[in-house]
Amino acid sequence: MAISIDSATFRRVLGHYPTGVCAITAMENDRPVGMIVGTFTSVSLAPPLVAFFPDRKSRSWQRIRAVGRFCVNVLGADQLHLCQALASGGDDKFSAIRWTINEFGLPILDDVIAWILCDLHAVHETGDHDIALGHVRMLDVESSKKPLIFCKGGYGKLEWATPPSSVRAAAGAK
Repeated sequence: MAISIDSATFRRVLGHYPTGVCAITAMENDRPVGMIVGTFTSVSLAPPLVAFFPDRKSRSWQRIRAVGRFCVNVLGADQLHLCQALASGGDDKFSAIRWTINEFGLPILDDVIAWILCDLHAVHETGDHDIALGHVRMLDVESSKKPLIFCKGGYGKLEWATPPSSVRAAAGAK
């Protein structure tokens, strides 16, 4: 039995599931390239793999894919301006963004919660998106601030019902 689901209904229903917001960055010919994704996840511990799901038509994704390695930048609740700048369609997305290059030649955005440097491990075509698997080479947490969250077509921040153990430990240590 085939059931037809229209894309507007699909988006509306699944939009009720909150996601974190990440910036995927790379360097192309000594210029940074980046895109925003809300579809980032861990995949495997051994080997350490992560994934994100870019729109196959995205110009930024095609450029990052050609580079073959990328950095996942986990955005904080105070970084909506970075999200908006990198979600724009222009070629000068990085003009108002502070970032540094790490020893692997990948851009890491300033003041992100965490960053994850990856080699592109595999790409699988699925519908109108790709599944991009990254083999993690280096990662770190920079901040304990709250993450930027996307849900129901808008952005917000997470409010802890029960603080994570790292937040409780930091509060108790003071």
